[in-house]
Amino acid sequence: MQTVTTQHDRYIHDSDGSPSSSHQNPKSTAKWAASLENLLEDPEGVKRFREFLKKEFSEENVLFWLACEDFKKTQDKKQMQEKAKEIYMTFLSSKASSQVNVEGQSRLNEKILEEPHPLMFQKLQDQIFNLMKYDSYSRFLKSDLFLKHKRTEEEEEDAPDAQSAAKRASRIYNT
Repeated sequence: MQTVTTQHDRYIHDSDGSPSSSHQNPKSTAKWAASLENLLEDPEGVKRFREFLKKEFSEENVLFWLACEDFKKTQDKKQMQEKAKEIYMTFLSSKASSQVNVEGQSRLNEKILEEPHPLMFQKLQDQIFNLMKYDSYSRFLKSDLFLKHKRTEEEEEDAPDAQSAAKRASRIYNT
């Protein structure tokens, strides 16, 4: 089996090149615990992680990461300029309301906002990703918030009668 890895997405392909299929839909907490990338790909995971970071007074890190992900998908030049300025003013400026702590921040000035490009924040985004991965993510996995969600999932799994037919069908057909 060959593994193809992109920046923050992971795809596993069978030897014929087609995506491999899983017959079981793993519990969300199991996926979140596997990697920060999996957590950030799941809207519910992002929501729980944000709750945790809010309690740690570092929610700006995941908000910056998400804003950069959105920015990279922007095609329109004018929209890109607006989003670049918003990211700069919200997270990187010395007067930012939700300033992130990254190296090289002082070298960024408003001049770069005039000619934005999709990867202009990539190095800073990678710094924040690594900060979350090696710091807050490991604490999140040990937090009451995560462990409580995991217990709830396990209890739901142990009580099949409590599940709706739609949930059971969803699990069976992996949708």
